[in-house]
Amino acid sequence: MAVERWRPRWFRRREPFPELEEEMERLFEEWPFRPWTRRALVVREWAPRVDMFDRADKVIVKAELPGVKKEDIDISITGGVLTIKGERRAEEEIKDEDYYCCERFRGTFYRAIQLPTDVETEKIEANYADGILEITLPKVPEVKPKKIEVKVK
Repeated sequence: MAVERWRPRWFRRREPFPELEEEMERLFEEWPFRPWTRRALVVREWAPRVDMFDRADKVIVKAELPGVKKEDIDISITGGVLTIKGERRAEEEIKDEDYYCCERFRGTFYRAIQLPTDVETEKIEANYADGILEITLPKVPEVKPKKIEVKVK
């Protein structure tokens, strides 16, 4: 039996919910951004960074996909939502125990982007160079802004 030093009643540590405390500890141990835990090395799904901007007659989406092969990228559009998904594979197989640091994500990725306007799906183009995927989405003609000339009488 362990002997505990006497403390005033108000000073004693109380654990009203020990199960909850254990569950919170477990959740923080599995947090993906804690570099000091081995669990941070587990392959997780990630999402590429994306820029989306507007031109007069098209919307352009650029996604950072360094290290991803063209064959591993899948692009689709459904109901005004552009979906980019695929997988970044490891160059070589390294055991988790051999890592000192592992910050580059690998594994499957997924990104769904709500488009701000209607686009012509038949004319969509996608180009991939230097780890940047550029998707050009031509706007539907009715959506293109129309310049109205002001006449002086």
